[in-house]
Amino acid sequence: MTSRDTTSRAATSPDTTSHAMTVVAALAEFAAASRTGLPDAVVADVTGRVLDTFGNCLAAQELTGPAEPHEATARMAARWGGAGESSVIGRGLSLPAPSAALVNGTLAHALDFDDTHLPSVLHPSASVVPATLAVAEAVGASGAELCRAVAVGDEITNRLGMASYIPELRNSLFFEKGWHATSICGTVGAAAGAALLMGLSADGIADAMGIAASMGAGVIEANRTGGTVKRVHCGWAAHAAVVAATMAAEGVTGPPTVFEGRFGFFQAFLDGRYDRDAITDGLGERWELLRTVYKPYPSNHFTHPGIDAALALRARGLRPEDVAEIELGVAAAPLRTIGEPYEEKVRPRTPYHAKFSGPYTVASALVGGGGLGLHLDDFTETAFRDERRLALAAKVRVVADEECSEEFPRAFSAVLRVRTVDGSVLEHRVHSSRGGPEHPLTFDELRTKYTLNASRVLSPDAASALAEEVRGLAAREKVEGLLDAALIAGA
Repeated sequence: MTSRDTTSRAATSPDTTSHAMTVVAALAEFAAASRTGLPDAVVADVTGRVLDTFGNCLAAQELTGPAEPHEATARMAARWGGAGESSVIGRGLSLPAPSAALVNGTLAHALDFDDTHLPSVLHPSASVVPATLAVAEAVGASGAELCRAVAVGDEITNRLGMASYIPELRNSLFFEKGWHATSICGTVGAAAGAALLMGLSADGIADAMGIAASMGAGVIEANRTGGTVKRVHCGWAAHAAVVAATMAAEGVTGPPTVFEGRFGFFQAFLDGRYDRDAITDGLGERWELLRTVYKPYPSNHFTHPGIDAALALRARGLRPEDVAEIELGVAAAPLRTIGEPYEEKVRPRTPYHAKFSGPYTVASALVGGGGLGLHLDDFTETAFRDERRLALAAKVRVVADEECSEEFPRAFSAVLRVRTVDGSVLEHRVHSSRGGPEHPLTFDELRTKYTLNASRVLSPDAASALAEEVRGLAAREKVEGLLDAALIAGA
């Protein structure tokens, strides 16, 4: 890993007639300016992002077998070799920074339990935290420097995602076109955070993002019909981000109009339709990071309002044996992910595929439920093959609901209508899912989520010790040693 270097390289911006500076220059200036300090609320928020990511990575260790993507990436990284400089979470293993970022990013996204920003509908921390953690360990950064890098990386990721929101579509154009905004925007945001840790100037950070724009990728079809490659998206984004920042540190440069140029990022991914103001307005003053929400349930976020509604009806006394049929109303855009193809959703192919099924998650909320209402045990091989759940899922029909479509994607909403065997009809509507903008998880709930996740592979004392280390992250002189408690899992 290249040591931190503050050498400035010129990055000319010829296309500046309509704005004071290009998009990449504005984002790079924002990143560099973070070195003067961040608001206390932002620093406090970042420690939650790191804690949540660590918990998700640790819980993902339970997914074993040679076909698991994190196991595959770990074997691949071992074959690549290289000097160990960054930790693999929960493994007692040290790898080159790009390789550690790859494995940790795959772990972070493996359970689909990572944080979500609205209305961009992406998961920033699963790419940004693994990339910046790997670089921070490699270059000997402090905890405060890591906090800045995570904050900057998440903010840039979120704002690039926001630029793709098209009001008349009521959706992100990334998703309309089949792109995974999480991995595409996450590569660029994480590269900015990594470059910041390497000590690059604003010009160097701009180069890192310009290089990363050629590396970000991800096709979202696996959400609909299965396949394990999606779980690698955040790992590859983190890996590419570290590589892009390292290239910039070694002198490779990116185009100054990489975003808005004729053949730039927005033209290539979004056909030139984007909202520049969503990226630059209030940058550094209004933090979209603070609007990024945590998931209470380990499934695709589009399924959460349906789970909430099912849990509410269950609390009112609804039993699985009472159900004759269920109608799950959701916004039109997510219906394509959690309701289609119908035959794939009522009987998913794998436990992971079940996380993207409206019928399965509603049935599981009525039959099972653990943790904060639905947890990892609801997506085990045993639960997935439970005929009681599958029979109930077969009674669920997913339809488009106009009110939900109006609210999407600024909130994830749903309405559940149940006709019982005695002919009565029960209904519950959720306007903003638990953990969403209107009902964010409390710190105690986030700590509970982390503890439930980490304690699946760590002893209670080790899980608590790691949480305390993360709590004091901003005051750490060195990031090195932060994961010592988690390494017990790999001993």
